[in-house]
Amino acid sequence: MGVGSGEAMLGFSDYQHLFIGQEATDLDRHHAILMNIDFHAGRPWPLDIALWDLAGKTQGEAVWKMLGGKAPRLRAYQSSGVHRSSDDMVGVARRCLAAGIPALKVRFGRSDFTDDIAVLQAIREAVGDQLDLMVDCNQGWRMPWDTASSWDLEHALQVAKALEKLDVFWMEEPLHRGDYEGMRALRNKAGIRIAGAELTREPYEWRELLERDCLDVFQPDAVLTGGISGLAPFARQVAQKGRLFSSHTWGNGLGVMANLQLIAGTSGDTYVEWPLDAPEWTPERRDYLLKSPLELDGQGWFTMPDTPGLGIELNEEVLEQTLSKTATFH
Repeated sequence: MGVGSGEAMLGFSDYQHLFIGQEATDLDRHHAILMNIDFHAGRPWPLDIALWDLAGKTQGEAVWKMLGGKAPRLRAYQSSGVHRSSDDMVGVARRCLAAGIPALKVRFGRSDFTDDIAVLQAIREAVGDQLDLMVDCNQGWRMPWDTASSWDLEHALQVAKALEKLDVFWMEEPLHRGDYEGMRALRNKAGIRIAGAELTREPYEWRELLERDCLDVFQPDAVLTGGISGLAPFARQVAQKGRLFSSHTWGNGLGVMANLQLIAGTSGDTYVEWPLDAPEWTPERRDYLLKSPLELDGQGWFTMPDTPGLGIELNEEVLEQTLSKTATFH
């Protein structure tokens, strides 16, 4: 049995007959069908993840090795998500350092971007150059209830100039995901890496972002867009062009592992996102559906398992207790 994670696959029941009775390990065939379904219905990528897990178990090989990966270790950055005070964020940074994690991502989105900059400034003053800092501007897409417009180029450039002074490693999602010209202009004018594309849906959109020189760091999430089948060749294209591929992984431990398998099997040469923001977001809460949470070593490295497939074990008892018969996007 293979397992996957991601969205609720709303509407998938209309298409499941396209897979029943087919050879489970015909990954190319299944990916082509899933691309069609992705256009007509909800994101179906948990199935692609599950099929890779099954293929790995069938062949007795870890997914990252099936993809041709050579390096068994990935360096993580701590990805925080809560808007805390400057003092509290300094505490987050100090705990990050104490855990041996070499980088921290801070989420922007306070009432005024100067408040965000003040928090980042406090962190930089407290830890100096001991941590690489990333910033998530969250401008690439909107939640259903949000009517605010994304930043324009002028504002994004103003923020970028402030981030340059604080030696930020990358600036994530500074503009709407479809603003190709804006992202290219921002990348050319700002002395800072530009990251994005975490929920960019179609392969032609990934190619546009790459060919138009819009981004330095590409972040599509395998459980939400394209699956491992779609993103593995794209990750190699990104690496060939001298850019970085570092999937968005904000979700549960199964989704985190799927993306780690993808990165380790293709690029594996930059920081990987490690969702961690206690007390709201702990390894135990993030990885509740696994028998044991994923853990980093004391230097911020994650060692890829040699276990066939995704290399995880589900906590069937917890899954039984949390089973829902209502499918929603939440």
